Formats: sequence, structure tokens, C-alpha cells
Amino acid sequence: MDRLNITIIGGGVIGLAIAACLSKDNHDIALLESHPTHGQETSSRNSGVIHAGIYYPPGSLKAKTCTSGARLLYDYCEEHSVPHKRTGKLIVATAPDELPALHALYDNARSNGVEGLRMLEGPDIRKLEPSVTALAAIHCPGTGILDVHTLMDRLYQQSLDSGVTFGFGSQVTFIAPDAEGYVVGVDDYRFHSRVVINSAGLCSDKVAALCGIDVDGAGYALEYWKGSYFFYARKSPVSMLVYPLPSADKAGLGVHATPDLNNRLRFGPDAEPVPSIEFKVDASKRDVFYERASKYIAGLDRDAFSPDMAGVRPVLKGGGRDFIIREESGRGLRGLINLIGIESPGLTASLSIAEHVKTLVAKGATGPI
Repeated sequence: MDRLNITIIGGGVIGLAIAACLSKDNHDIALLESHPTHGQETSSRNSGVIHAGIYYPPGSLKAKTCTSGARLLYDYCEEHSVPHKRTGKLIVATAPDELPALHALYDNARSNGVEGLRMLEGPDIRKLEPSVTALAAIHCPGTGILDVHTLMDRLYQQSLDSGVTFGFGSQVTFIAPDAEGYVVGVDDYRFHSRVVINSAGLCSDKVAALCGIDVDGAGYALEYWKGSYFFYARKSPVSMLVYPLPSADKAGLGVHATPDLNNRLRFGPDAEPVPSIEFKVDASKRDVFYERASKYIAGLDRDAFSPDMAGVRPVLKGGGRDFIIREESGRGLRGLINLIGIESPGLTASLSIAEHVKTLVAKGATGPI
């Protein structure tokens, strides 16, 4: 039976970041991905935003990995020529009853150590973005955008150069612990791995179940939330990102305006639970997107809204929960590291999450298992 040191399951941006990070100091690493190439699901179907850490509960993994991850990501983009831009961002309140929530969000961001924040009122908002109609706003200059596909390509090449083996089109169907690690199966092929890292995104709860974990009892069960986007087929009226306040049910950050690196404007995502993974955009949502966007940007053309893309997020059942990043020695599964419910801000946090996983590998999987 072939033997490996570390097996990473999942080739999205998180899996790629882990592979690039671990391969600096480890050998005999393989990454298995069910799709023909990397980053085909959540990682390539999102807003492409480098978040600052505004929204997440202080002390949470989301807050810690987002704020540190943003710094790491900007540095990585500079070092590896990944196209990116610090656009800045406005989070707006458009009605008096939204002002308390805006101020609470500002205080939360300050608690997370987000730097450079300013509270703005109407006239100052219009100096920055004349088309934005809001009573008040949080201005966050540290938020930005990046080319997600180039980022993943760089991480993939970096991992290859460090000796990582990639198995695309490899659906993991079997995982069984033994005295020295895990027997992993892809169809009829079996191999042994000392460490298994579950970074399977939308399927991460299913991979955890393959390892014998009761995902419902452990709180690992996922549900799918779909977010659709509409492209604005006219000149962008804004130069920075503009967000409404997050929805009260914490299902998403609201239909926001995101200019890309070519100043092409996209609105979205919305948020709706779906029973299965599918990426079709319902064109009949155009009026809803127009109405939501018009609450904070004046002069939009309804006919310029065109269906663009959709993404699906792996959300832990119950909603509003923190990332699960856990080495499972406590369950008698030493050397198994689960990453489950890695939704937003997973892209921003990816490099920080990789560093965290590296620490878990060192602490929980050193020496004979």
C-alpha cells in the first residue's frame, strides 16, 4: 500500500493555501479534488473581496483569521503579482432606524482591531461617492478586491513547485483510521496517510461522516445557501464597494455593489437556502436586485441589470456560527483535521487558516499516531 505523510481533501482556495503552507516544511503531501481542476465551487463563485474583519464576533475564528488573513493576503498579492486593489468600502444606513445597528457594527469592528475606520454623515459620503444616498456610513479604507483565479493559480503552482502531488477527478469514498493514521480510498484505490485534512468545502460534512463522525451530533452538518449576482451593464456609478447593513437573520451581508478590477460593477449576492448545489441565476430577480440597490445608489437603470453568476456557501446548520477548524484527537481520531462551515470570510482568511492548520498538524500529529 502506498504511504503518504499528509492528505488534503479539497482543492478550493483553502485547500490550496494549506498545501502551499505545509509543503514549505513537510514532504509527501497529496491534495485530492473531485473536480477536473482546482477552485470550481465556492472559491470561484464569490465577490472576490478582501474583507477587513468588520462583521464577526470579537475573539471568534472568523474575526481572528480575517484580520490577520487580510494582511497576509495583501502581502501575498504584492509578492506573487496577484492583481488586487484597495478600493475601500462604505457600509451604509439609509433610514433613521438603521443608525443604531450601524454604530454597533462600527464598535464591533473596532473591537476586532480594524484600522482606519471613520463614521461619515451624508455630505462626507457624497464627497467620496456622489451617487450614494445614505444618512450615515462606515468608511473602511482597508477593504479591497482581488483576482481570485490568479490567487488560486499562484497557490497551485507554489504547491507543485514544493512537491505536492495533485489528484484531480479524485472523489474520496473511504476513510478508515488505523494505528498509524488513515486508510483513504478513491474508488478501488487505497493508500495510507499519516494525517488527513478535510477541506472539502460544500462536502466537508460528508467527508467527516466518512471518518465515522456523527455530523448531526457533533454540530458539523451543513446546509447550502445560494447567492446570485447581477451584472450592471452600464458605467459603474461607484468606485468603491458599497454595502447595506447585514440582514437581521445573518444569512448574508446584503446585496452589495462590487466594482471589479476593470471597474465592471456587480450587485449581489442575495441569500436563499437550497436543497442541492446548483448555480443557475433566476432572471426574474432583476427587479428585486434593482430595488435593493436603489436604496443606496441613485440613478440606476433597471434595464441594465443582467443575470451574472451564482455561488453556494457551506453554512453550518443553525446559522451565524463560527468556523470549525479542529484536530480530532478528542474523538479518538488523531491526525484528522476538519475544516467545516468555511464560508465568508474564507477567501480573505485563507492564508491565516493555513497557518492555523499548520499549527494543528504540529501539535496533534507529531510522532507516531
